[in-house]
Amino acid sequence: MKIYSWNMLFRNKELDRAFDFISEADFDVFCLQEVPEGFLRRLQKLPYFMAYRIDVERIIDNDVLPIYVVILSKHPIAAQGEIPLPDYQELLPMRTRAFVRLMRPFGFAKIRNRGAIYADIRVPSVPRTVRVFNLHLILARPEWRLKEFETAMAEHDPARPTIVCGDFNTLESAHISGLNWMLGGRAHEAFLYTRERTQMEERFVAHELQNVLRDNVTHPISQSQLDHILVSHSFSIQEASVVPDRIGSDHHPIRAEIA
Repeated sequence: MKIYSWNMLFRNKELDRAFDFISEADFDVFCLQEVPEGFLRRLQKLPYFMAYRIDVERIIDNDVLPIYVVILSKHPIAAQGEIPLPDYQELLPMRTRAFVRLMRPFGFAKIRNRGAIYADIRVPSVPRTVRVFNLHLILARPEWRLKEFETAMAEHDPARPTIVCGDFNTLESAHISGLNWMLGGRAHEAFLYTRERTQMEERFVAHELQNVLRDNVTHPISQSQLDHILVSHSFSIQEASVVPDRIGSDHHPIRAEIA
């Protein structure tokens, strides 16, 4: 199986190139985060099976901008489910609310209706359906991201072949970890910038999942592995890589081949 995952950035200005990249990619499963509504309509015209839901709604002035998480599959989707994620808006401190207003030109905004999805896919070479998760964890307190991951994993059965894709927003570099405090975290989370990665990897092990791109940078600004493809131990990893061209996003697409 060939798996892709990509946060394509809802403000992507190279949508035609992004569409060509997706439509021409050799994949079995392609997970996308931050898909604009108009781009979703284009994806629906492709000859693939699809599962999707709202990733998040961004509230800008009086406008509501829906953005989606999408799973594209070349194999039939037997079932799918949604994973609602908490609304933290009322828990954000004043410094975070002021920072979000200041950073509005860079895409920050009030948000609501966050969620993730999973799809059970019938892959000919696999005896059971493969459960594929597509997650976009919150850019805020590390504690909340860990809780959101656990919320999703409540739908995970270790006995079922599983693939978990998505943008986990795990910040693990000194120059960027101050965002953990600015976006609602505790002060020490701005300095203990390797702690969340350690905790995340422990959760992967506990759920019997392999991080196929561990120690790779997928987001050049943060110099961190924000983007993940996790696979259960029933799969062997044949190849995994970060696609060099970001195609208008701030994230690199990532890919893996598993057997």
